[in-house]
Amino acid sequence: MTTLKLTPTESVTVRAAEPGALEVEALYGPKGSAPPKHLHPAQAEHFEVLEGSLRTFVQGRERVLQVGDTLEIPAGSVHQMWNPGSAPARVLWRTSPAGRTLEWFEALDALQREGRVLKSGIPSPLAMSVLLTEYRDVFRLAGPDPVLRAAFAMLAPLGRLRSYSTASTNA
Repeated sequence: MTTLKLTPTESVTVRAAEPGALEVEALYGPKGSAPPKHLHPAQAEHFEVLEGSLRTFVQGRERVLQVGDTLEIPAGSVHQMWNPGSAPARVLWRTSPAGRTLEWFEALDALQREGRVLKSGIPSPLAMSVLLTEYRDVFRLAGPDPVLRAAFAMLAPLGRLRSYSTASTNA
């Protein structure tokens, strides 16, 4: 099984990767903070907590998921998920259809492995602009879309000039 590091405290282990769905087991380290609000334009997600607990924010509704709880996130729904607790959380996570989600995870993992992240372990704005432009079909930040698209469109070429290309992150 392949394990991919998404952030300094979050990783996913691929259980099954088929066109219809990508299934991973995610590990959320303790004392995490909320990621940016985001959405997946054409993919739904299903989560089941196997161990620990997670805080979620979906379409304006906050909820804490405990062991055995499940959560469905329809395509296009703005959401966040994180583990602010003191113990790790393990979650079964299914994205359907799979789309290019595995490629997105691999690109984030490559940045982590190559040390091409800020001291916080998060990719730089230039690196993220390249990824957010390339993987717009998979992952979008929530917010005023035309403004964000314009900002990423301006930053992405600079990021590519600094070798933050999706080709290099998938190598």
